[in-house]
Amino acid sequence: MKITKNADVLDELSKGTFMGMDALDFVLDKVDDKIFREVLEKQYEDYKEIAEKIEEIYPDYSSKEPHETSKANKLMTWYTVQMKTLTDNSTSKLAELLLQGTNMGIIEGRKLLNNKKADKKIILLVEEYIDRQEKAVEKLNKFL
Repeated sequence: MKITKNADVLDELSKGTFMGMDALDFVLDKVDDKIFREVLEKQYEDYKEIAEKIEEIYPDYSSKEPHETSKANKLMTWYTVQMKTLTDNSTSKLAELLLQGTNMGIIEGRKLLNNKKADKKIILLVEEYIDRQEKAVEKLNKFL
């Protein structure tokens, strides 16, 4: 087993991935626009693919399971979505909400790249995560 920094990076990436999937689950219930729904479903699939890649390489760095979002974080995400869309659940408002979360994911991904030392395959996975997040931002911006 290698140094824990690798597992730490994968855990943080995993948490961000699951938080994004949770948020999309909560928002998709409120989406009427067919094209917007397709964009969100693609973003969900991107998260799912990253989660699968994490799960695949995680045993190389830890005997534990990759971290997911806690029940408390899941509840907070749900609550935030509900409160911020209480009076406005338009496509524009939902896109804005998801953009905020996606941008936070990009920031956290960049922090992982800048502040942690990790194996090359983990660095490549973090870069892929960031790239997919940035592409999602481009698509979400069109719905503001």
